[in-house]
Amino acid sequence: MPRFLLLLASAVVVATHPSSGVAAQSSTDARDRMDRNRMDRKGPTHSEDRAQDRPRARELGIRVGVFPTGSHNAITDVEGVRVGQVTVEEGDRVNTGVTAILPHEGNPFLDRVPAAIHVANGFGKLVGITQVRELGELETPILLTCTLCVWRGADAMVEWLVEGDGMENVRSINPVVGETNDGALNDIRARPIGKEHVRRALEEASDGPVEEGSVGAGRGTRAFGWKGGIGTSSRTLPDELGGWTVGILVQSNFGGILSMAGAPVGRELGRHSFQDVVGRQEEGSIMIVVATDAPLSDRNLERLARRAVVGLARTGSFISNGSGDYVIAFSTSSAVRRAPGQERHASEELSNPETSPLFQAVAEGTEEAVYNSILRATSVTGMGTTAEAIPLDEVEEVLRRHNVLPDR
Repeated sequence: MPRFLLLLASAVVVATHPSSGVAAQSSTDARDRMDRNRMDRKGPTHSEDRAQDRPRARELGIRVGVFPTGSHNAITDVEGVRVGQVTVEEGDRVNTGVTAILPHEGNPFLDRVPAAIHVANGFGKLVGITQVRELGELETPILLTCTLCVWRGADAMVEWLVEGDGMENVRSINPVVGETNDGALNDIRARPIGKEHVRRALEEASDGPVEEGSVGAGRGTRAFGWKGGIGTSSRTLPDELGGWTVGILVQSNFGGILSMAGAPVGRELGRHSFQDVVGRQEEGSIMIVVATDAPLSDRNLERLARRAVVGLARTGSFISNGSGDYVIAFSTSSAVRRAPGQERHASEELSNPETSPLFQAVAEGTEEAVYNSILRATSVTGMGTTAEAIPLDEVEEVLRRHNVLPDR
């Protein structure tokens, strides 16, 4: 029987095919979870190194921008936001997963948050985009997965939502499901995501630290010619600027010429777009999710989403022809929530001049989240291909040569 490995942000579950039973194991410590996973797995691991041994950007010594991070340096630093992840792995063919972002602890359909979507390049299959742009609100969690699994993800999330209390008479739901194409490492045509994966990601979502790298929807992704994945970061503004928090989560799967804090890492490591002008170029996509507790209207959330692309560009992305680059931004503030059926929405939102610090924060956080997605990613083999983790020693050497890190 094929074995599936499910890695969740709040628990580890090792499962066999449904006909052969299920075994579960949980831990509250993120590092212990990763260790147990490797002990429970039978057969060789596809990761050549362990995620918990790989640093985040700040642990490596990279400081992006001027604003401090939140306590977890993650999207979950925005109060109420939760993340759940399920990684699906089967033999040497399936490497994919689901990442779920929940805007608050309640029912998102009955207590809606304002939202906006910015499209930097529209080569993608983002489900639910037109209604969000028309109405300026989210009514479901956000799911990220692989390209050919978005419709299965949407169907499973709708089924999960309509089973909830107060949903008995609901006849229309707008699920929001984003994707990147992990077909180089994953048997994407098999569409391996099932409703059980989506349900687990939604039901096991937590507000603590977020696993990064080759997990969840980032299991089979690649970025800048190296292994990509899930990355996250946050910024908290000083009280004088409102004290608001901005959190970002990315699913990185795109090409370009990697730059880290201004250092030409991709060029000096000899792996980047256009190095072989007659060869196939790395393109791919990125999904960026932005959460904030600042009371922003959907109009200013769209402006905030646009600034995330500033941070993306700093990493070396040029937003290629074949890239689906989307930013979904929402506000969790109770001052701008929307209940369906209300004839009038009373809200108190920030004025336009107060948004500039948030723009700086989202640019900083997006840049750092991309770095984290690459630095934390472990090597993955699938479909006869290996996506290598970026070599940390060589990255450090480049950063020191360009004075990003001090000399030893």
